[in-house]
Amino acid sequence: MTGIIKNFYVNGNTARGLTSLFDSSLQDLERLFILKEGPALERSNLIRSIADDIAQGGYDIWLLHSPFDNGSLDGLIVPALRLGLVDGTPPRFIDPALLGASVQYIYLGEAADAAELQALKPEIEILSTQITQAYDQAYAGFAEALRIHDDWETVYIQNMNFQAADELTASYIDTFYGDNRLEKTSRVDHRFLGAATAKGSFDFVPNLTDGLKRYFVKGRAGSGKSTMLKKIAAAGVDRGLDVEIYHCGFDPNSLDMVIVRELGFAIFDSTAPHEYFPDRSGDEIIDMYASCITPGTDEANSDTITEIKNRYAAQIKTSVQQLALAKTLQDEREQLYSKAVDYEQLEQIKNEAKQAIGNILAAAAR
Repeated sequence: MTGIIKNFYVNGNTARGLTSLFDSSLQDLERLFILKEGPALERSNLIRSIADDIAQGGYDIWLLHSPFDNGSLDGLIVPALRLGLVDGTPPRFIDPALLGASVQYIYLGEAADAAELQALKPEIEILSTQITQAYDQAYAGFAEALRIHDDWETVYIQNMNFQAADELTASYIDTFYGDNRLEKTSRVDHRFLGAATAKGSFDFVPNLTDGLKRYFVKGRAGSGKSTMLKKIAAAGVDRGLDVEIYHCGFDPNSLDMVIVRELGFAIFDSTAPHEYFPDRSGDEIIDMYASCITPGTDEANSDTITEIKNRYAAQIKTSVQQLALAKTLQDEREQLYSKAVDYEQLEQIKNEAKQAIGNILAAAAR
């Protein structure tokens, strides 16, 4: 039987800069393999190839997707084996000393000819500088978009019934948890619901919520969605339940989804850019606007809201264009780097890595 694969992001291009939640997914691992340098595509392909092999062996896997290159992977986790394989090449940062796992590095960069690489260094450094500048421009743009978003929120906060929001949240906490309480320490996993990428916003909500009772939180900016999710997450942790906390890929200080698999539910902010509608039996909508905002707020402030929306959308578009530029420059740098790579040697390094992980799988099967 093929293992179940869950997909999510642990790195984000956000309004607060490059933000990493990598370490949270690496907690409690016993073995961690960290890829260093070499062609980015080859690092991702190695992760995907090993993931396919492990899944075919029946193990469930977490695939950690990359916000820097659509379709690429930043790592994989095999919870049952407490095993991880991740890309530790900058701008990704992992501090193995904090993890407590047995760490083994895989240096794909050893397949590069040092002399050829040195000759290409000036061109590579120019592109690296341009890439950094493009990301900095994207992050600055997202930061400005967040300031605009704050103006958007203010419209609704001024018309918010906070008591109604508190009562609604309390009722759902009771619905979700009741008297359930486990005598153990909660495991909390911090992840991103989605990511801003060179091709726009992406998420894995359908995959992550498969098989769960789903609650779609609808509303407006500033209508209390994130606050509700924070309180629901805290209630789960207080009761000793394992909680998956999914941060907003735009503002990591906000939450977009909470999943408690031990109780079989997921509750998430179902508004753009991750807007979904019920399409499975049991799906429910929680409408924060109808429950907590003064009726007619949209209509009374329509001109202001439209102006803010337009400014926000334009700023987001500009930042995504900078992410696209960064991706184009990254591809150019990869093409240069590939000129110095001995692909036969690279395949040997990759095969050795696959063998090392294959040995772990074989030992676990005994």
